[in-house]
Amino acid sequence: MTDRADQRESGSCTAWHCSHLYYRFDRGCLQQLSTEQRATGRHQLIEALDPTGSDATIRMQVSIVSGHKADFGLMLMDPDPLKIDAVHQRLLASPLGPALHATYSFVSMTEVSEYVPTVEQYAARLIREGETEDSPSYRAKVKAYAGRLPAMNRQRLTPDLPDHLATCFYPMNKRRLVGANWFREPFSLRNQMMAEHARSGMEFAGRVSQLITVGVGLDDWEWGVTLWAIDPQYLKDIVYRMRFDKASAKYAEFGPFYTSYVVDAPSMLEHCRIGVGD
Repeated sequence: MTDRADQRESGSCTAWHCSHLYYRFDRGCLQQLSTEQRATGRHQLIEALDPTGSDATIRMQVSIVSGHKADFGLMLMDPDPLKIDAVHQRLLASPLGPALHATYSFVSMTEVSEYVPTVEQYAARLIREGETEDSPSYRAKVKAYAGRLPAMNRQRLTPDLPDHLATCFYPMNKRRLVGANWFREPFSLRNQMMAEHARSGMEFAGRVSQLITVGVGLDDWEWGVTLWAIDPQYLKDIVYRMRFDKASAKYAEFGPFYTSYVVDAPSMLEHCRIGVGD
């Protein structure tokens, strides 16, 4: 495991661990707690979920969940998976712990997908699309892509979280059905389908940000998709649009969707009426 300070100083781009955690408050249990216990519990929860705290993970996001699946959710990222789990354990060990029910979790890691083209693969694609190696257009495009690729891969492995308020998380698999087995298709075909999928996502640039993390070998689903949008309307629009891509329409299976709104811990507690009036 990598020390967090060393990671920051070295600028290393190794993968980060990522956990999505969802909780519901047990209102009956809360009523059994004393005013002092609720106040202390609120303080400890706010402290545990302070992204600037000394024990905070490198990335920490709190959100209020829409619907009955949970009251609030966390997205935690760090090079050290035990630092992530320590946040969960601090919540359970607090005076509010007995009133916190964990409703769902997804454990994954960041990755650079095998479908992200190298500079050489990008250059070969330009040739297939009609560019010539000695043309100024070809050289300019290859140079620009080579300049962007390191930053794009850093964002995939060690992402900054966007400022968008609305967010959505869901896990997914690729199918293994007769006639629709993703893992039996040649790489060239899978790569073509994922390129189409990426182009659909690019239509929402500036309105929606996306992060794909891999749960293969770590959780029940193979990938986790986190979307952030400047308006929840765009969450609906992008998911609907991308469902028509062949990679989704024929090969994708989806788990539960958790839609939520990014806030800080005090605002989440206030929204959930935890300790209000104490």
